[in-house]
Amino acid sequence: MSDLQKAWAKKKAALSEQEVFNELDEEEEEADYVPELQEGQGQDDDSSSASSASSTGTVVPTPSRNLFARPLGPPRGGGRNLDPIAWTTYFERELFLSSQPDDDGKPQITHHVYLTSPVDKGPLFVMHHGAGSSGLSFAVVGSEIRKKVPTAGILSLDARGHGLTVSPSPLDYSLEILRSDLLSVIKQTQMQMGWKELPPVILVGHSLGGAVVTDLARTYALGSSLLGYTVLDVVEGSAMDALQSMTTYLSTRPTGFATIQAGIDWHIRSRTIRYPVSARTSVPGLLSEVPGSSRPWKWRTDLAATEPFWADWFVGLSKKFLAAKGGKMLVLAGTDRLDTELTIGQMQGKYSLHIFPEAGHFVHEDRPEETAMVLADFYRRNDRSQLILPPKVSELLAQGKRV
Repeated sequence: MSDLQKAWAKKKAALSEQEVFNELDEEEEEADYVPELQEGQGQDDDSSSASSASSTGTVVPTPSRNLFARPLGPPRGGGRNLDPIAWTTYFERELFLSSQPDDDGKPQITHHVYLTSPVDKGPLFVMHHGAGSSGLSFAVVGSEIRKKVPTAGILSLDARGHGLTVSPSPLDYSLEILRSDLLSVIKQTQMQMGWKELPPVILVGHSLGGAVVTDLARTYALGSSLLGYTVLDVVEGSAMDALQSMTTYLSTRPTGFATIQAGIDWHIRSRTIRYPVSARTSVPGLLSEVPGSSRPWKWRTDLAATEPFWADWFVGLSKKFLAAKGGKMLVLAGTDRLDTELTIGQMQGKYSLHIFPEAGHFVHEDRPEETAMVLADFYRRNDRSQLILPPKVSELLAQGKRV
């Protein structure tokens, strides 16, 4: 081989080697690239669902799970950030609504509520949380509703014995009292905000709250202002079954936490709330600081004290849900929650049903975007302002038209 051939071969080998390194660099760059997370994937995508009493479960990978996806900016992904998110992120104001004074001149109860007012003739979504929760349970889903219905208002109360509501002692958690509380809150909000008439109302209740809003809808106390009501993850059959294990569940959860962040972390790790942003928003409303122990952050609500009222909440719920006037919707975390009466009613088209099997008991906190979507659609289907009625015969005659 001549010197010229040897030089040419050596140069070619060097070029080939550089091309190999270039290809390796490109492959490494592709391996380091993490695709952007698509809208709605920031929430945990677990196909398992737990009982209505406790939403603990095992993470089950699914083909749709993108384990290495990056969230689309704060606060969707949550990550390991356990700092609380303030209620002002989601609501425009808080109200303290005092009932009529008793014989001693003190208000019988002062309800604390979170409010974002409706715009123009927009609807008012009135939210009632479940036992042990607070009005902040609907903060994230409320903001998602307003993205889909910008004119909508959100009214979310702290029930007696919950959140920042100041309640008399001993506490009466009977369904009749809770229903009366909810109606009073709606009327007092109307007075305090100076609304001449109630906006179109959509009642939304989770667990115990579902029983309360159903009972209120059944009385027709809101008249024509009520467009419909939605119950989140509670039906009579499964609720009564779950109550049998509630005492065991309460005995297994922590009695307190060293910090609020520790409380948030427990809710996420135990799968009680599966979406970190929801946990960072709602858990602070469940705890209050009681100094003097290594775990000073205690539960605001003594759930064990509500035990005498458990059966009262749910007995007859399915029949009342189907019988009450107005549009009705049921959102569940699993088909196993349906009892016979509701299954027959659904087959007869008496209400609309949505199942989110990837959520736990706190379906609206686990999947706020999807829950908001079905609530927004539910409002649009029942919105009477879009109805165009034919003119009356008397009006046609007055206009000189032949009938």
